Amino acid sequence: MAPPDSAQAIFLMGPTGAGKSDIALALVEQLPLEIVSVDSAMVYRGLDIGTAKPSHAIRARVPHHLVDLLDPAESYSAGRFVRDALAAMADIRARGRTPLLVGGTMLYFQALLEGLADLPAADEELRRELDERAAREGWPALHAELARVDSEAASRIQPNDAQRIQRALEVFHVTGTPISELQRARAPFIERASVARLVVSPSERGRLHERIEQRLAAMMGEGFLAEVAELRARGDLTSDHPAIRAVGYRQLWGFLAGEFSQEEAVRHACAATRQLAKRQLTWLRRHRDVEWYDPLESDATAHISEHVREALGFGPFT
Repeated sequence: MAPPDSAQAIFLMGPTGAGKSDIALALVEQLPLEIVSVDSAMVYRGLDIGTAKPSHAIRARVPHHLVDLLDPAESYSAGRFVRDALAAMADIRARGRTPLLVGGTMLYFQALLEGLADLPAADEELRRELDERAAREGWPALHAELARVDSEAASRIQPNDAQRIQRALEVFHVTGTPISELQRARAPFIERASVARLVVSPSERGRLHERIEQRLAAMMGEGFLAEVAELRARGDLTSDHPAIRAVGYRQLWGFLAGEFSQEEAVRHACAATRQLAKRQLTWLRRHRDVEWYDPLESDATAHISEHVREALGFGPFT
């Protein structure tokens, strides 16, 4: 059992395609850890290839918490993630092990460390109205409206980020209070000092882009398009479902819907993945008290393992 003064959790963060999963598996084989997925797409059953979800064989050998929780027709939220993650972490610690939280959904890490705002439930009628306006005017126009009522939130949200613009405007219209103001009134679920936080990312952006392109090509070779086609064939899913909005799925869905060619879909998926990685890195760089590791360095896994070992209170290798 880990010593009582050791880290209560390990966060292994990084942009998509950086190699977090392989490092996590290596850590679990060496240390008393259990993996908790921090990925908003891996929670969905049937989203396997496009999320780089660990195979059933790997999960049979190394359990992964918070994977395959939901049907793709369902919605998942940061609030539900916090509840699920805290329950999984308590269960892991009760077995004398330490939770290793691995993933790239930075909103979920942020929710654990900074808390959740007390926001209103979704207003479906208002959301339809906003969607209809966006169809007529474009999301950048609604982003400009958000900037007028909540400049702080607008500065953090891209003009084409439909989901976040919609939610910020929805909250303002329902409560009369900017979402940024509500978000400041929150408390953390995990004390920052009790968590060892590590970031895995190639030091050169070009190398990360290469990995992203190679991974997408491998996914296509493994049947990614067939996976999306199977989801579309169900008949109850649309491009508005959060599961289908996931990077890669959204673009291949567009090809199957006749919006563009397969080559264009793959190109759009690659560009969207690079943009996601950029947003993830932007969030990570705002946090100074994290340790960065380049997974392309030959001894990266060994250094990460040593860092985690010391965080758990076992001391360095001898």
